Amino acid sequence: MTRQLILSAAAAALVSGAGAVHADDLTLCWAAWDPANALVELSKDFEAQSGHKMSFEFVPWTSFADRMLNELNSGGQLCDLMIGDSQWIGGAAENGQYKKLNDFFAAEGISMDDFIPATVAGYSEWPKGTPNYWALPAFGDVVGWTYRKDWFARPELQAEFKTKYGHDLAPPKTLDELKQIAEFFQNREIDGKTVYGAAIYTERGSEGITMGVTNILYNYGFEYQNPAKPYDLQGFVNSPDAAKGLQFYKSLYDCCVPPGSSDWYMSEDIDAYKSGQVALQMNFAFIWPGVNADPNVGGDKSGYFPNPAGPKGHFAQLGGQGISVVSNTNSPDAALQYIKWFAQPEVQKKWWEMGGYSALKSVVEDPGFATSQPYAQTFLDSMAIVKDFWAEPAYASLLLAMQQRVHNYVVAGNGTSQEALDGLVADWTEIFEDEGKF
Repeated sequence: MTRQLILSAAAAALVSGAGAVHADDLTLCWAAWDPANALVELSKDFEAQSGHKMSFEFVPWTSFADRMLNELNSGGQLCDLMIGDSQWIGGAAENGQYKKLNDFFAAEGISMDDFIPATVAGYSEWPKGTPNYWALPAFGDVVGWTYRKDWFARPELQAEFKTKYGHDLAPPKTLDELKQIAEFFQNREIDGKTVYGAAIYTERGSEGITMGVTNILYNYGFEYQNPAKPYDLQGFVNSPDAAKGLQFYKSLYDCCVPPGSSDWYMSEDIDAYKSGQVALQMNFAFIWPGVNADPNVGGDKSGYFPNPAGPKGHFAQLGGQGISVVSNTNSPDAALQYIKWFAQPEVQKKWWEMGGYSALKSVVEDPGFATSQPYAQTFLDSMAIVKDFWAEPAYASLLLAMQQRVHNYVVAGNGTSQEALDGLVADWTEIFEDEGKF
């Protein structure tokens, strides 16, 4: 046997195990976005090492939840592996749609202590706060901000901004500073073109405006429930401070966004930023590799900063997903082999290099990580301040209620922020009553 064949056999044994006797076809389901394309390329190594054939089912984000939750709820067999949203974990665990991975992790020496704690809590655990794991952290993500570093650096704009606000035009540390910057750029002419302050999340149909407004609400004191009493919502979801936070988000929308941005989410914000329409862009960290490589706004033209602090805290909305084995798979052993392969430090390092966001500590805590990309330090800073939406089995109903209440206030201008959150408490209370939580 040649040396090359010996190495190939050793690699295959590492992934497949001595008991593997045949190759399986596996289908991995995820959203249709740039990281998924990177995973296709990365997975070619798994195919070469294991002999298994990988197929992929990618669905646009706006219909991802509907499509994949329907697949899980109907008991379909399209997906062997699912990179599902963090909020699905409760329903998938309680309804038996994901395989529990504790025994597998123990047998293979995969420790959740080796991953960023926030991603374990967000993507893997159910019930929350317990060592019951239904996924391996697959893609760390968080809402942060992109800014036109080249515009900020212009001496004439720096001078004008400092005269007006009394401090330097620089990445904001507070939400008030962020709004000042957005106001400063709104309707300004730069290089003969009218530009605007900020692209923010306003989309109503799926999860967009919720994933945007929570970045403000958290920092104004909003809590999902009483920390001492689960499902006790009154005075936490709708506290006066939380209402001020929702009012702030509406003021940012009213003052500082491009015309026609009443139903924007990830792709619309990306388009507005890359086309030079806005100075600031709210978006998940997954976009940063694409921004950095963009011919129009990439390289030194763009910079990155974490979600700024508010008067009551400093948090950012968690994104990202874990990878799970779907219970209905006909190839459970091969699917588990894929997770074992994906968890390897060398694979996780390559995942980061290809544009994926590894949650493995050995990758993100490497001394060279923070300087490996222009946005790497911002990713680390952002992942240290994350909070997440409900992961309850009734997640979809909870989300739809918030989408409606928040959009009706922020975009449509109906009622007050306090009325919107009071209505949300009523909606969520009814949902939890139907779920038997009281």
